[in-house]
Amino acid sequence: MKILSKEQIYEGDKLTTERQNISSTDLMERAGTQIFNWIHMRMQGAQVPIHVFCGIGNNGGDGLVLARHLITHGYNVVTYIVNCSDKRSKDFLINYDRIKDVTKEWPIMLSCGADFSEIVIEERDIIVDAVFGIGLNRPPNEWVQQLFQWWRSSKAYTLAIDIPSGLYTDKAVEDENAVVHAGYTLSFQSPKLVFFLPETAKYTVQWEVLDIGIDRDYLMQTETEAELIAKLEVLPLYKPRDKFSHKGDFGHVMILGGSYGKIGAVNLACKAALSSGAGLVTAYVPECGYHSLQTALPELMVITDEHVDFISNINFNIDPTVVGVGVGLGTEDETIGALENFLKTNKAPLVIDADGLNILSKKKALLKLLPEQSILTPHPKELERLIGKWSDDFEKLKKVKAFSKKYKVILLIKGAHSITVFGDKLYVNTTGNPGMATGGSGDVLTGIISGLIAQGYEQLAATIFGVYLHGKSADIALEDYGYQSLIASHITDYMGKAYIDLFKQPEEPQEEAQEEQQQKAKKQRGRPKKR
Repeated sequence: MKILSKEQIYEGDKLTTERQNISSTDLMERAGTQIFNWIHMRMQGAQVPIHVFCGIGNNGGDGLVLARHLITHGYNVVTYIVNCSDKRSKDFLINYDRIKDVTKEWPIMLSCGADFSEIVIEERDIIVDAVFGIGLNRPPNEWVQQLFQWWRSSKAYTLAIDIPSGLYTDKAVEDENAVVHAGYTLSFQSPKLVFFLPETAKYTVQWEVLDIGIDRDYLMQTETEAELIAKLEVLPLYKPRDKFSHKGDFGHVMILGGSYGKIGAVNLACKAALSSGAGLVTAYVPECGYHSLQTALPELMVITDEHVDFISNINFNIDPTVVGVGVGLGTEDETIGALENFLKTNKAPLVIDADGLNILSKKKALLKLLPEQSILTPHPKELERLIGKWSDDFEKLKKVKAFSKKYKVILLIKGAHSITVFGDKLYVNTTGNPGMATGGSGDVLTGIISGLIAQGYEQLAATIFGVYLHGKSADIALEDYGYQSLIASHITDYMGKAYIDLFKQPEEPQEEAQEEQQQKAKKQRGRPKKR
């Protein structure tokens, strides 16, 4: 799914009104109606008090459309206008008049500085945030910030329209008190990138995209900076196996790493490479790793370095399809020298993690020796050592893109929503869970990506697909182990189920299933009885 920028959203709205011969007011009606349908499907007329707070721009107009439909369908609704400017959008004013036609009274006007403490909002109530949309480019004033904090203190459930008010789409937040903390955000046509960045994702617990009928040709043809990666995006990447294939068709992975006390990292990476589908896997380790690896993984081949405790001289006579470098490697001076000599002659694609990254950070001249589209998989601290400190997530992404273009490499920024970066393009992963915050999880990822490259996946595709499978395996394992007991080897154990899940049909949503059953029951009751 494409993640549209603010400018692309505006352009999409404009083109939609032109190509579909509708007004911007009609498009606003669509948006507000979609929100109403979403709420109505879940609440089914339940008389929970709903407080709709509307700004005076287009986001507020969406809120007024929603409030009108809720009132028409008998919901317990109170509508407020957060009146903090003299400027009002045309479509807001149209819908302001329309709600008066339905309710026979104007919404409650909250002008700047007004005392809102007498408004009763209880914990069981719902607050709809329709104050500011994507056009916001400066912090709300102090009075509006107090309003947002008052919502939060009420502990009522907050539903944001399109984006939590106070949150920007393209820059960092200066003060978290100036942003609504939403329990759920209903985003029009496309998610916002800020839903997935560590510093801004906290402003909405959950999100969902509502289709408001933006022009399909525009959506198909528009190139975006970022894409959201879910099952539909990775399915076209999948390579099916031919009936007459053999192990030689699926490549040869070498995992180069390990040092005394860290051979387990190589074990995890090698097992993951095998489980991802690589035809052959060889480990290159110091002598101390030989017996444990041969015992733990009978499918694995092992080549040992001349040194007992760490790698000192990388020398082998095989021709691997791909080399995974760095897991458990250590940063001894001899190891750094051995890696430098290896990089000078190596032609195979590389997947670099852990101490491989730490060595590159210590000796940045080695970055120029990397083959194009080498894959670097840093966690936040490793990334900081590579690119330097950043002030916020937007600066971080800017620096990562510059680094990727300078060295022609792919960077995978590991996190709750891991982001693959190649040049100016971002690919945001949707799988994974907090149970993956455990030692060895990154080693498994190195093995999975290496295994996919061995099977013929191009490096970018292997990274995108690999991080998806990594997270999906953990999501499936979570059902059996829970967050606290999930360990890295469980991720590998569930790789097969992650592959199988690619071809599972989605389960019918519970609401739709219930509605279908109710319709069938009504039809049955309406039929004449057989004699």
